[in-house]
Amino acid sequence: MYHGLPLEYVLSAAETEQIQEALAGLRDSSPTPAQPAFYDRHWDAAAHLPPRLRGFLEHFRRTEPAAALVIHGFPVDDAAVGATPAHWADVPVDGPPLDQELFLAMVGTALGDPFTFSTLQLGRVVQNLLPIRGDELRQSGHGSECLLEFHTEDGFHPGRCDYLLLFGMRNDERVPTIVASVRDVKISDETADLLRTPRFLIRPDDEHVRQLQERHPGHPALAGMLRMQSDPEPVPVLSGDRERPYLRVDYPFMTCAGQDGAAQRALDELMEELERVQLDVVVDQGSLAVVDNYVAVHGRRPFRAAHDGRDRWLKRMIVSRDLRKTTPHASPGAARVLF
Repeated sequence: MYHGLPLEYVLSAAETEQIQEALAGLRDSSPTPAQPAFYDRHWDAAAHLPPRLRGFLEHFRRTEPAAALVIHGFPVDDAAVGATPAHWADVPVDGPPLDQELFLAMVGTALGDPFTFSTLQLGRVVQNLLPIRGDELRQSGHGSECLLEFHTEDGFHPGRCDYLLLFGMRNDERVPTIVASVRDVKISDETADLLRTPRFLIRPDDEHVRQLQERHPGHPALAGMLRMQSDPEPVPVLSGDRERPYLRVDYPFMTCAGQDGAAQRALDELMEELERVQLDVVVDQGSLAVVDNYVAVHGRRPFRAAHDGRDRWLKRMIVSRDLRKTTPHASPGAARVLF
């Protein structure tokens, strides 16, 4: 039976020991989990997970029983990983959080194929979400003082992920991630019908454009993102079976095609319902949250960053159930990096 509440899994001491024994054989691997080539070499990383956890993840992937899950209890040596970085670019691809990135890679490969965008964080597969000074009011994983509004991860893109993974490196203030499931909402048939028609425009969020403009203004992917900003293709918000729908939404970066008042009212009704059924999910240190990106939207509550080395710090990964759907959008010679 489906339910919106996240599924919970607590690693036992024996399971943690088994994972750490497996990590010993992967720590010297080159490339590292932040690099796309790691997943071509270690495509079977999930085989190192305890059988009970692999079964739990397979059940979630195959039956869609909930909008999200949370795995608790993977060790984080707070002193060893060091202070929360001031910027994602300050995190080395082979730094002290390697064990946590390897665990993320194991879980990611259990759910499908980890991949990334060339437009984000230099194309790293494992990325870092942390508050950046000056970005406090931005609608991104680097904002802090504003509500990060509900969105489908990379909802503008036809190759968007099936699963979003968030691992807690540090979250002393227990800042909540917010999650809401489309399968918990109650909307009229008329509203659902409108939301199933291609009357909505979703544009790339600012980070996909800004990072390239600031660091690689000549990158050929920038032109593609700018085209998607200026001339987005109309898409439906809802799809799939009416009793088990999927959704695609990014409210801060979307409009309705042709000043469509009826479509706007339908979208607003859906967003109000998603707010009504929203849940707080705290990704504590050592916890890994997995959000079903076709069933749920997510966001983050506001918080005030201290920039003292103790701020909230999450590791992020996106996973596709089938990389073939991203092939038309992949970089030349790099199937795991969308262009």
